[in-house]
Amino acid sequence: MLQVLPQILALLGGLAFAVCQWLVFAYAPEEVNMGFIQKIFYIHLPLAWWALISFFTVFLASLIYLIKRKSGADRLCAAAAEVGVLLSGLALITGMLWARKSWGVWWTWDPRLTTTLIMWFVYAGYLVLRGLDLPPQRKGLLCAVVGIVAFLDVPLVFISARIWRSIHPAVFASESGGLAPEMKVTVIACVVCFGLLWAGLVWLRKRQLDLQTRLDEMQADRSEL
Repeated sequence: MLQVLPQILALLGGLAFAVCQWLVFAYAPEEVNMGFIQKIFYIHLPLAWWALISFFTVFLASLIYLIKRKSGADRLCAAAAEVGVLLSGLALITGMLWARKSWGVWWTWDPRLTTTLIMWFVYAGYLVLRGLDLPPQRKGLLCAVVGIVAFLDVPLVFISARIWRSIHPAVFASESGGLAPEMKVTVIACVVCFGLLWAGLVWLRKRQLDLQTRLDEMQADRSEL
């Protein structure tokens, strides 16, 4: 069952994406001020949220590796970090498209945007660290420590729009206005949809890393014969 789980997640994700397309373009109304371009929000928000969940996964798996020294936890860190960097990068790009229409600029040093960009650079550096030619145990220990320390910026990204003066909207925390009911249904569906995609990507990448480790161990055993 576990062998086909990525395929099941991919199938469910594909069906969910089809439903979400209808919700985004047919069910959810256009926002009064931004018009059609507002619909990028239904992609941008799930990308950002699942990027944060990816880095939270790195944090938890890093703790497990430090406590139990399980190599599988280290490979989960690598898989989640790769997916997280991809999703957060796409969140920054879609956010820039949103900003150009909403604020009239492609980029502004808003607290939410700035902390997100810093987070992306931190985890991109983490992936560079994972690519260094170091002994496996030493690299795993070093990456686990960095994976824990790097997570300090993740809660800051989440609360930055609430603790500092920010032009970035805090959608679900808004006391006035907020989303129309149809928009809420659509964004929740899109978050679930991207969650299936995220789980499939992380699981598949973890399996690839597991297989790569097994191949390396087999080659090492053959070279000793």
